[in-house]
Amino acid sequence: MPPTDSSPDFPRLGDAPKPAHGPLSGLRVLDAGFVYAAPIAAMLLGDYGADVIKVEHPRGDPARSHGWQKDGHGLWWKVISRNKKTITLNFRSPRGRELVCDLLKEADVFVENFRPGVLEEWGLGPEVMHEINPNLIILRVTGFGQTGPYSKRRAFGTLAEAMSGFAHQTGEEDGPPTLPPFGLADGVAGVTGALAVMMALYHRDARAGQGQIIDLALLEPLLGILGPAPTVYDQLGIVPGRHGNRSPNNAPRNAYQTADDRWVAISASATSVAVRVLTLVGRPDIATEPWFSFAGERAARADLLDDCVGKWIGERDFDQVMEAFTAAGAAIAPIYDVEQLLADEHVTERESITLCPDEDLGPIRMQNLFFRLSKTPGEIKFGGRRLGQDNSEIFGQFSGVDEDELASLRADGVV
Repeated sequence: MPPTDSSPDFPRLGDAPKPAHGPLSGLRVLDAGFVYAAPIAAMLLGDYGADVIKVEHPRGDPARSHGWQKDGHGLWWKVISRNKKTITLNFRSPRGRELVCDLLKEADVFVENFRPGVLEEWGLGPEVMHEINPNLIILRVTGFGQTGPYSKRRAFGTLAEAMSGFAHQTGEEDGPPTLPPFGLADGVAGVTGALAVMMALYHRDARAGQGQIIDLALLEPLLGILGPAPTVYDQLGIVPGRHGNRSPNNAPRNAYQTADDRWVAISASATSVAVRVLTLVGRPDIATEPWFSFAGERAARADLLDDCVGKWIGERDFDQVMEAFTAAGAAIAPIYDVEQLLADEHVTERESITLCPDEDLGPIRMQNLFFRLSKTPGEIKFGGRRLGQDNSEIFGQFSGVDEDELASLRADGVV
């Protein structure tokens, strides 16, 4: 069945490849993940040209109802499901398995985040998938991985943020461990998952390999970016704690309030920048101290440095502070809320926030592509679509399902 006028263009089997707007043009991805990490990985692939089919249970991905809504449409859903066609399918039913197998035959990548063993119980484990399509890349995203004593535990990103050490190191020194107010572990795992898929595709396509399985745990990528805490403990027996907005590695580094109640952030990881900051705030004498050239020694004297910097900033308005620091070549940035972010001239000129076409809500603003490619830049073509919006097109194309059969499948709870 050809696409309708309101349906974004989608290549059909046997079509000649179209001119590449993204480097992954022609790649076909089945996104059977739900909520955040796995769908974010698929979103990134779709941003750069992959043809992504979002496969949901007929009840829908829970992410559709998470967070703020407008006119019954989830706004986070509009972002993480951008560039994806949407179909519904119950994998547990015999006909549902047949339909997903039809899709797998023509897919390059399958993304899922069911608990380990669930797909196998439905007769759709990786071995079955690779019998159908030996070249399939299978990204399996779970809380704790496919192996280990916690592998079958239910898990969300919050648990990874707790176990990884992130929460333990976040918050004020005398306050409780602090969890992030957004899906940090899911986002890190999503980016990692897209990278892992690209590595597997490179092995397959550039090294004459075949498909393979990617075992991605939410816990491990977040753990990997949290710095050298395991090595520090192993070698020195030190357990890193909470430092508020300070850094245990350098100073001055903190959030400071201006005279007109705005907030700015400063980082002086490089000694040369730290010298500029102390000179600007009228304390060049401190910058000549023998200890000052060592970041760790500065961190040990953070009270002194914060007192100097904080007092100077607190006596001046935001615009004065920003202008002075910028002129001095000292690293500073405003601490924005989202309204201020969207009004920033740099964010505006680079289109870090872009307008996305959406047939439900009209043009909507959302984060733009994560990075810029000069030859094959990628694009955001449309926002997240309605539940099962593309059932007719996709099942007609891949399985020859007509409207009568589709109605019957819908009545039986298969789609």
